[in-house]
Amino acid sequence: MKYANRMNNLGTETAFEVLARARELEAQGRNIVHLQIGEPDFDTPGNVTQAAIDALKKGETHYTPSAGILPLRQTIADYIAKDRGMKVAAENVVVTPGGKPVLFYTIFACVNPGDEVIYPNPGFPIYESVIELVGATPVPIPLREQNEFRLDVKELEKLITPKTTMIILNSPHNPTGSVLTDKDLEQIAALAVKHDLWVLSDEIYSRIIYQGKHNTIAALPGMQQRTILMDGYSKTYAMTGWRLGYGVMEPQLAKHVARLCTNNHSCVTSAVQFAGIEALKGPQESVTKMVAEFQRRRGVIVEGINRIKGFKCLMPHGAFYAFPNIRDTGLKAKELQVQLLEKAGVALLAGTAFGAHGEGYLRFSYANSVENLRKALERIKKASTKWTSRTVQTA
Repeated sequence: MKYANRMNNLGTETAFEVLARARELEAQGRNIVHLQIGEPDFDTPGNVTQAAIDALKKGETHYTPSAGILPLRQTIADYIAKDRGMKVAAENVVVTPGGKPVLFYTIFACVNPGDEVIYPNPGFPIYESVIELVGATPVPIPLREQNEFRLDVKELEKLITPKTTMIILNSPHNPTGSVLTDKDLEQIAALAVKHDLWVLSDEIYSRIIYQGKHNTIAALPGMQQRTILMDGYSKTYAMTGWRLGYGVMEPQLAKHVARLCTNNHSCVTSAVQFAGIEALKGPQESVTKMVAEFQRRRGVIVEGINRIKGFKCLMPHGAFYAFPNIRDTGLKAKELQVQLLEKAGVALLAGTAFGAHGEGYLRFSYANSVENLRKALERIKKASTKWTSRTVQTA
C-alpha cells in the first residue's frame, strides 16, 4: 500500500518512545524511575473533577459550538485579561482538546508552503514537525547555555528574511526551564511589528514560574492582533488526560481556527468544558501548593545533578525541567539516555529529542517525588564511575 508523502515530514515525541521502552523493562521486573514525561504527578483538584461529574449528571453530553461553550470562553477571556493585563473578549478565544491543536491549527491557518517559521531549538519537537507538515521551512533559533537558554534577539534578527511569516516563543520553556525577560519580549515585539510577523506564544507553563510574574508578549503595544497566545489546563491543574487547552487570538483568525475545529474534532468534550470553568473560577490553593513543591524538587534535582561527575546544571526559572550539560561525560546525549535507562533504571530524555542544538544535554523532568528524584540521582551517580573512567581513557 502507498502512503502520502507528507507523512515523511511528520515527527513525534521521543518521551512517549522512552516511556514505551521503560514499560517493557518494568514488565520484565525492572524498577524504573520515570523522569522523561512532562506531566505533573499530582491529581486533578477535586472541585474540578466534581464539576465534570455534575455536568455529566445534568446531561451535558452533547455537541457544543466548535470554538467552545460561551461561558468557558468568557471565563478564559476574563482570566487572561486579569492575569496578562490585556483586553480580551470571548470572540478572541477558541477552546481545543489540549494545547497542541492551537499550535497545529494556527500554523495551518497562517503559514503557506515555502514560508519560513523561526522556532526555538532545543524546543518542543512538535513545532518543527508541524512547520514541515504544512510545507514551510523550519528555521531554528539556537538557545544557548551562556545566555541561560534564552534566545539571542540579535541572532533572531539575522534569521528574519522576506519569507519569514511567524516566530514561535515558549516561556517558561520546555526543555530548559528558561524564562524570557521583559526586555527580551520588548525587543522581539519590535521585530515582529517591524517585519509584520505572527508570533505564536506557547505559555502552557505560565503558572509554573519561581520568581517574578509571568508576562506575555501579546500585551505589548501592537502585539495583540499579531499574537496567538496558547495556554491550557494540562500543567497548571494536572489535567493532561482531560485534553483541554485554548488559544487567544484576533477574532478573524479565531473564526478560521473554529472552522478547522469543526472539520477535525467537532468540539471539546462538553463536561470537560464545565470542569474548565471551575478550574479557573474555583480555589487556586492546589496550584500554589504544586508550584511550591516543584520549587522544592528543583533544589533537590539541581543540587544532586551538580554533584555528579561530568554534569553541570543551571537553575531553571520555570516549568519543571532541569537541562544539564553532560559533555564532560564523553558520551553523546542519546547514548547516555539509553545507558541510563537500560543499565541504571532511570528514564529521561536526550537533549537531541528537542532538536539538534540539544546535543550535549539531557532533560530531567522533576515531576516525581523527592524520594524518587534522590533514587534516580544515586543511580546516575553510581553509573557515572563507568563513563568517568571512559572519559579519562579517551583523553
